[in-house]
Amino acid sequence: MKSLSYGIGSEISHPQLAESRWDIAMPSVFEFKHKICQEEIDGLGHANNIAYLQWLQAAALAHSAEQGWKTSDYKQRGWSWVVRSHFIEYRRPVFADELIIVKTWVADMKKFSSLRKYEILHGETGKLIARAETNWAFVTTESGRLVPIPEEVSSAFEIIDPPKASIASQPSSHNTPEEEKN
Repeated sequence: MKSLSYGIGSEISHPQLAESRWDIAMPSVFEFKHKICQEEIDGLGHANNIAYLQWLQAAALAHSAEQGWKTSDYKQRGWSWVVRSHFIEYRRPVFADELIIVKTWVADMKKFSSLRKYEILHGETGKLIARAETNWAFVTTESGRLVPIPEEVSSAFEIIDPPKASIASQPSSHNTPEEEKN
């Protein structure tokens, strides 16, 4: 099994991790594992909110790289993804040295943007830590203006979630009805 490292304590593993975009098995849901570092802990003793954004971005970049689109591939062509908006619903805290699993998938791919969704799970218990979504815009690096997402990029990602209401309004399949009340 091949592994890639993305920052301190972060790693992806996939039995079919390929060298090029032409040999790739598209996972419906990509899993990114990360061990919480002491540097990510805030004054309250749990992971800082900024760390969550960093995990989401790391998971998105790792998923894109596994699909054959590393940051350098976009840069070489003069393209980039930029964030239009983030939404995060925090469910429970995580602490230093705990393992999390960030599950991510592409929920839609429009002409100029793409919606990516996430679930952050506790690595040992499987309990839902947070749900999130990011609206990414596709731009040219030269001007920063929106450009249509090329077919060669969009076809690398399986769309697995039909357009729905925001994830904030959807109950999690990981929580019991009692947990949903809290």
